[in-house]
Amino acid sequence: MNKSIHNWIRPKIQQLTAYHVPDPGDAIKLNAMENPYQWDAAVIEEWLNVLRSAALNRYPDSAAREVKQQLRTVMQVPDNMDIILGNGSDELIQMLILALNGAERLLLVPEPSFVMYQHLAQVAGMQYLGVPLQAADFKLDMFAMLEAIEIHQPALIFLACPNNPTGNVFDVEDIEAIIETTPGLVIIDEAYAPFVESTFMPRLGEYPNLLIMRTVSKLGLAGLRLGLLAGPREWIEQLEKVRQPYNTNTLTQLTATLALQHYDMFAEQTKRIKAERTDLLEGINALKGVQAWQSEANFILFRVANAREVFDKLFEAKILIKCLHGRHPLLDNCLQVTVGTPEENQAFLQALTQIV
Repeated sequence: MNKSIHNWIRPKIQQLTAYHVPDPGDAIKLNAMENPYQWDAAVIEEWLNVLRSAALNRYPDSAAREVKQQLRTVMQVPDNMDIILGNGSDELIQMLILALNGAERLLLVPEPSFVMYQHLAQVAGMQYLGVPLQAADFKLDMFAMLEAIEIHQPALIFLACPNNPTGNVFDVEDIEAIIETTPGLVIIDEAYAPFVESTFMPRLGEYPNLLIMRTVSKLGLAGLRLGLLAGPREWIEQLEKVRQPYNTNTLTQLTATLALQHYDMFAEQTKRIKAERTDLLEGINALKGVQAWQSEANFILFRVANAREVFDKLFEAKILIKCLHGRHPLLDNCLQVTVGTPEENQAFLQALTQIV
């Protein structure tokens, strides 16, 4: 009997590369689109008191009722729409792919976008098609998108808005056209909703094939791994069938419920991040030979002459950002930096200035 791993692990899985999370060591961490600010001391004390009552000997509330209600209020989910939670948006993406996958079923995504759409489709064995964005401004190529929809009749489309890694928001009219012409389900991934005014959340129910995905990670709760998918009850009931029971743990539920009661604290931090984003963008674009794109998220995409060399030299200077070179042709020599604190942003700009 041959017990070799290579004989049993699916060939397509063997061909994949695991999602890599670099060890930042003691570097300034500007590579993961995190909120750089901690909670107020008084809120931390209140949180610790809540955790003392946690019944860790019991399973969590599988329906996550309290945290769902808090999320519904903060994220203004329409009362007639239902909610399903995931262990981060990644699990929700996986649920959707598992539920909609099948023979000749296809996932369509404009590229470049969030890498986990393609990765999880490959893991599940779902056909995947990426449609390139416009090279100059990363807008949707509507001719190519509508042609792909007509030819392939996708079962599922993800539209990240604002888009990661480019930071731009797609035109409302373009999104509407995609929803209206797509036979399957369209998910608008609003992970970066705290940093932009536009949202399709109030329009849930207007289209029978539209769902909205959110996360608390970019708000300032990345460590909780909590994502939300909102939409018509008929869709959510079906997705519940592929959700793992107790997928949202007790500590996450308790913490998120309390934290969202202090939403004003996060809103103030978001305001500071948006102001810093403006200054950071101006600082990057002031450098000769560097091109940075306008962003509606908490990161900035920029291009240099030699991305890998700049990335390495920044890391040598104890600053970790994200190198996107090689991920997609439209991202050649591109880097991505998260908006940090004023001190972190200044350290990054000083190092980048010296390097380029």
